[in-house]
Amino acid sequence: MSTMKAKKSPAMPRGKEPSHQEGARPDSPAFALEQNPWHMAMRQLDRAAERLRVEPYITERLKYCKRILTVSVPTVMDDGSVKVFEGFRVQHNMDRGPTKGGIRYHPCLNLDEVKALAFWMTMKCAVVEVPYGGAKGGVVCDPKTMSEDELRRMTRRFTSEISIVIGPERDIPAPDVNTNAKIMSWMMDTYSHLAGYAVPGVVTGKPFDVGGSRGRVEATGRGVVFVTRELAKASGFDLAGSKVAVQGFGNVGSNAARIFAEHGARVVAVSDVAGGLYDPKGIDIAELVAYRDKHGVIAGYPKADKVPADSFVEVPCDILVPAALENAITSRNAGKVRAKYVVEGANGPTTTEADAILDKRGIVVVPDILANAGGVVVSYFEWVQDIQAFFWKESTINESLDDIMTKSFKDIRAIQESKKVDMRLAAFMLGLERLAGAIRYRGIFP
Repeated sequence: MSTMKAKKSPAMPRGKEPSHQEGARPDSPAFALEQNPWHMAMRQLDRAAERLRVEPYITERLKYCKRILTVSVPTVMDDGSVKVFEGFRVQHNMDRGPTKGGIRYHPCLNLDEVKALAFWMTMKCAVVEVPYGGAKGGVVCDPKTMSEDELRRMTRRFTSEISIVIGPERDIPAPDVNTNAKIMSWMMDTYSHLAGYAVPGVVTGKPFDVGGSRGRVEATGRGVVFVTRELAKASGFDLAGSKVAVQGFGNVGSNAARIFAEHGARVVAVSDVAGGLYDPKGIDIAELVAYRDKHGVIAGYPKADKVPADSFVEVPCDILVPAALENAITSRNAGKVRAKYVVEGANGPTTTEADAILDKRGIVVVPDILANAGGVVVSYFEWVQDIQAFFWKESTINESLDDIMTKSFKDIRAIQESKKVDMRLAAFMLGLERLAGAIRYRGIFP
């Protein structure tokens, strides 16, 4: 409980009440469709394809995933019973190289979500010019209710089931929601046992002692800050002193918050699954991380006021960083966002309907396929280091990440200004143009 006097949710400054444009009812089929990630992804593709006027067969090809593998994952639980989980590995496109994408453990995981995440990874890799296509995978489970031994056994069995489609030349998994470096080490070890020799390049995001890369843990959050810095330069405001709100305090959110603070920004709000915190004077992120590591959640942190999780996007700030799951900003709450800029640390946090509302209100959105691409960039560096068996200094990695994120931002900004489009459309146009070139050059087999 906070030792401070309880307050209501932060009030909207007078004279700046947002327009309450609300979409379909929360229980309506229209709202359910709005929140369907695959539907959202295909609308984004259609929008870019129409503007670029690419050949219809290219658009049609990208509307289908190259390979979808669904597996059963029988796992011996601690009580001796056997529980069967469902797992997926989706490979969306391989025209620019082997596929790459995270492994997600979540009780609500479904195939449309995995397909959309694979598609977004395809676009993301094209935007930052990393020679991969997109993939994604995961297991339908609740890791918070499982012991470490149960997670290890499930992970190893899942890895063995998808081993027929992954590999350093084919498809390289990485951590995502509810997975981490330890789980990647189990995956690497399992695949290596099946191969008969060590194959560190089969996954990225591993611990450094088994072929991981320096700077990988912080890479996605660091990339978010790099593109926000470039946004500040291009938009004429100072990042130092700007008020930042970070939704999600996992790997991406906590590292982004810490690095924002290092750049002089004032992190005024953060949240996790248990709720949010708000302090207009700024939150001590290092202290909050220590509290989270000790207690598991940030909800009881005593030096900030509580904010309900379902109204977190309404906190007054300059920059809102949704860094949790999809559908954080929808037609139901986009009219209540108080930020001037939204920088997407998560994949798919803003629905298409919400995009239109934010754009009409003059709120700039830096899209996920650029903003959170730092993770796949440094995963690419890790993969290269594993293949070469030669590892780089962290300063080299961070400098190279900065170069790539900065160039990608400027490439998108140039399209945005020349074509008079929003930043998401500019990013998808850039990614689609590069994908279309690869598809044209390779042709259709046979």
